[in-house]
Amino acid sequence: MKMEVDQDLCISCGACVDTCPEVFDWNDQEKAQATVDDIPNNLEDQAQEAMESCPTDAISEVS
Repeated sequence: MKMEVDQDLCISCGACVDTCPEVFDWNDQEKAQATVDDIPNNLEDQAQEAMESCPTDAISEVS
């Protein structure tokens, strides 16, 4: 599983970073980004929850 954050939609609310800090963190522009290429199986549910908590739907799963 892979996820990406659309930098144009991210409003830096921090919901994803708070929910799943092992996968999401802040970049130099103070916007969220996925910090791992492949999300480990044990973090998939947490990453999914982070995606669903995004108020602007900036996070998407990529193939």
